[in-house]
Amino acid sequence: MNTPTTPTPTPAPRPQWQRAGLAIGGFVAVLYLIEAIDTVTRTNLDAWGIQPLTMDGLSGIAFAPLLHAGWGHLLANTLPLLVLGYLVLLSGIGRGLAATGIVWVVGGLGTWLTGGHAIHVGASILIFGWLTYLLVRGIFARHFGQILIGLVILFLYGSMLWGVLPGRYGISWQGHLFGAIGGVVAAWLLARPSRPALRHSSVSDVT
Repeated sequence: MNTPTTPTPTPAPRPQWQRAGLAIGGFVAVLYLIEAIDTVTRTNLDAWGIQPLTMDGLSGIAFAPLLHAGWGHLLANTLPLLVLGYLVLLSGIGRGLAATGIVWVVGGLGTWLTGGHAIHVGASILIFGWLTYLLVRGIFARHFGQILIGLVILFLYGSMLWGVLPGRYGISWQGHLFGAIGGVVAAWLLARPSRPALRHSSVSDVT
């Protein structure tokens, strides 16, 4: 006689805020691992960054945001990466990754076209792209909650936008500028269909 078995319960999926935190935390951990490898092996991984207007340097579009010019550079980028990246992913991992991909390509290609004679590395391309994405996505989507979040982000991080202008030697303002442009492009492309009026958000879709 066969005894019926009790089906194993399916584990509940992680809430969105946990998945977003794990995703951005994992990404930043990878950046630290890469910098540690670069330091220990002394292989000069930064040479894989964007070398403008060279065919060899074109591949740097894929690698530049993963590389940093030393621990100080990476440490300076860590907090905005965690905060802005988390907020971008909080509205959905798929949408956040799509926005990141657009920023990555637009920012990298623009830097490759205009970056002069330096090798460009650093996740600032993503930081500036995520910043502008968060600032304007609510406008394109006509989403009241996202507009409010954009205003808070503007208050906290708006001063960073000065970084898109030519300034201090050794700072890739081109990466900042085209990363920011990529964020606007991503917000426009990924905006939900326009509504005739601003939508008041529910708790589940604030970000």
